[in-house]
Amino acid sequence: MNLADLFCIDLDQPTLPGFRQFISSWCYRGDGFTLVVDPGPLSTIPHLVTELRRHGVERVDYILLTHIHIDHAGGTGELLKAFPEATVICHPEGVRHLVAPEKLWQGSLKVLGKTAEAYGEITAVPADSIGFQETVGATGVRAFLTPGHAQHHLCYLLDDLLFAGEVAGVRSAVPEGICMRPATPPKFLLDTALDSIERMIALKPRTMVFGHYGMVDNALEHLHIARSQLKLWVRAVAKTAHLKESWREEACYQWLLETDEHFRRIEQLPADILPRERMFFGNTWRGMLEYVESLPEDERRKLAEE
Repeated sequence: MNLADLFCIDLDQPTLPGFRQFISSWCYRGDGFTLVVDPGPLSTIPHLVTELRRHGVERVDYILLTHIHIDHAGGTGELLKAFPEATVICHPEGVRHLVAPEKLWQGSLKVLGKTAEAYGEITAVPADSIGFQETVGATGVRAFLTPGHAQHHLCYLLDDLLFAGEVAGVRSAVPEGICMRPATPPKFLLDTALDSIERMIALKPRTMVFGHYGMVDNALEHLHIARSQLKLWVRAVAKTAHLKESWREEACYQWLLETDEHFRRIEQLPADILPRERMFFGNTWRGMLEYVESLPEDERRKLAEE
């Protein structure tokens, strides 16, 4: 595996302020095969196809989906029109939702509203073009079930390169240091998410590609940070869950800005990007709050007192 054969295509959303350096697709050209990882939403498929052609891509053998959320997979069916020879790989539970995406589209509208509308309607994938393979053809890529961000989440390993999706949360590009946060929309289960991270650590990847955003050459450091953040953030939610409903999300946000050095660095983000991150913080917080409130009272109290 040669990193020189890997490239990123940014999928900035021009109608959504601050949605830059956030969504991207990755392409890897190996020995006799080409992979595209997470083609993104419908809105940017024309740009993705143009950039793939500009890089000399004439054929795509596999489209690897880390999960089927609209910002990662919504445009898959449209991309297949440009590369009909491609086989789509996704979690077994995701197949039916992409073959008949109406329920997935309506769920996206309910959760994301106008953001989903800007992404564009999810396009159907032909049933004979999609499935799950633990070992992806003859590419050397291995797929791993990594529930946490979503129950149908996958990571892909090619030699020591990990396509991580959102198993380690979201990384933001900042001038100094590492800036990360968890990504835990409902339904979130802490032990499940931690187990997925532990299994990725055990693979000892060197390089890691985030779904959001970018590539790092110290994969293990970022995975360890992600593991620590999940534990810290659940504690933060538990500590503030008793507060007045109109204040507890903001109280948790402020507590984490003071306590989590890797989250605090979002203050380095450009003014247009910071509101985007504040919005998605709310989604993470709601997933964790639902989890905390599902715990027995003695466990909630213990978390809050740590």
